[in-house]
Amino acid sequence: MNHIPCSEYPRPQMRRNSYLCLNGEWDFSIHGEKRNENGKVIVPFSIESKLGGSREALKPDETLIMERDFELLDDFNVGRVLLHFDAVDGQCKIWINDSLIGESECGYLPIVLDITNVLKKKNHICLVIHDASDTGSQLRGKQSLHPKGIWYSAQSGIWQSVWLESVFEDYIESLKITPYFDEKSVEIFVKTNTSGLVCITCGQKSIEGESNSAIRLYLDDMHPWTPQDPYLYDFTVTFKKDHVASYFGMRKFGVMKDEEGVMRLFLNNHPYFQSGLLDQGYNSEGLMSWKDDQMMIDDIQLAKSMGFNMLRKHIKIEPLRWYYHCDRLGMLVWQDMVNGGCPYNLLTISSPLITNKSFKDSHYRLFGRKDEHQRNMFIEQLKGMIDHLYNCVSISMWVIFNEGWGQFDSAKALQLVQKWDPTRTIDPASGWHDQQIGDFKSWHVYFKPYKFKKDGLGRCVILSEFGGYQWSFEKGKKSFGYKRMESQKELEENLIQLYEQQIIPAKKLGLAACVYTQLSDVESEVNGLISYDRKTIKVSAEVMKKLNERLKDDEK
Repeated sequence: MNHIPCSEYPRPQMRRNSYLCLNGEWDFSIHGEKRNENGKVIVPFSIESKLGGSREALKPDETLIMERDFELLDDFNVGRVLLHFDAVDGQCKIWINDSLIGESECGYLPIVLDITNVLKKKNHICLVIHDASDTGSQLRGKQSLHPKGIWYSAQSGIWQSVWLESVFEDYIESLKITPYFDEKSVEIFVKTNTSGLVCITCGQKSIEGESNSAIRLYLDDMHPWTPQDPYLYDFTVTFKKDHVASYFGMRKFGVMKDEEGVMRLFLNNHPYFQSGLLDQGYNSEGLMSWKDDQMMIDDIQLAKSMGFNMLRKHIKIEPLRWYYHCDRLGMLVWQDMVNGGCPYNLLTISSPLITNKSFKDSHYRLFGRKDEHQRNMFIEQLKGMIDHLYNCVSISMWVIFNEGWGQFDSAKALQLVQKWDPTRTIDPASGWHDQQIGDFKSWHVYFKPYKFKKDGLGRCVILSEFGGYQWSFEKGKKSFGYKRMESQKELEENLIQLYEQQIIPAKKLGLAACVYTQLSDVESEVNGLISYDRKTIKVSAEVMKKLNERLKDDEK
């Protein structure tokens, strides 16, 4: 195979010259009581996706084995060799040359392994994977072995890039970048595996400091980052022989009162209405995997052309390149944590939609959270997500729980996230099961007209999901949405009415943000503004842009 899919450098905010992509053709086999199958799969696409072979979903009692050989050029290894799996769905054990070198039970976060001590001239990678999907308590997102409605096809195995890099014996492990907008400075924490002097160069300015401690860089004539002007500063870090390139943006997120005393979302010390789309990050060819970089770019640019300034990344953690494109193109991101917990009680997750009544999330049984180990793993992986995405300029909000899916102890989770990242806003419980904490009253409204209500606690009011208008091209095929339309004309007319009669007036009363459901169709859920295969735009970009223009705040 000559073409290597998704071969762009996968970590844009910490780039090295050393890079070997291991995407492409891998061997796989499936072993179970009712199935024994083997063949080839193209990584980073799961075996269940069209690009990966459209195979039947891996069952909880089956084992998936993925393997390939690789060789390194003689001059590749300069000291240590690190193996990266950017995401592997399911519990997995990783073997190199018959040595067990790592294990993981999180299907959405990267795995990084030092494989130096087991390397040979010719090398063999083997992953042994089990995936409980929606029968287990682990993070699983919207995957289901019985997909329908808002739950989608399960997938297993490698679904993001696999790659190698070589580092010197003394090397930079990570960067933590924190903009201090009001002080016109940026703090860069350079974590290294040994101590020593680091040099940071940004433009014509260089500054030295000790590794494993914060270094402050002050900016002359600071250039703010906004969706309208997504200005990024490039910089480099040198530690002994190691050298990495990165970037940052100067922006500030917050919740404050505007001149009329209304709680609003602020960007760079000014009220900034965030008009967004729910973005599941699924597509018809790759499921959760992107066919290529351009597909990510096209989605983001389409949303921008429609006048949206925010995407709510819903129950999925994307490859770092997706966030990079949001950073450079200018698209705010609300980042959801991936949900877990035992199979959900329909009454628990659905009744608040009708009754507006919330349950206390200390009742673990109600929310499928009796398993203490999995509760602890959720918190650990929540921290992992925030650490992983902390440097992404565009992320303005963390969303911890959604609609009670595996929700528990959200007050404690909120305190932890505030400690881990005080620079962003946080929605602890999107939709319902509000525990009357935090800065937001976060509404989901689908089956009735939205009427703005002030929050009794004085919190900022956001409409974090609404709309979901359905228009399906395939007549007679069972599909899901919240209000059925029969034509593009009817869909556009209803969208205009929805925004003009409900959303635009609500903004004037105090609504601070809104998230329309959704950017694209996903399988049988056909309430997207574009089709699942991205071939058809269902709503004129100009129609949406005119509506979003009326939601914009005056630019400062």
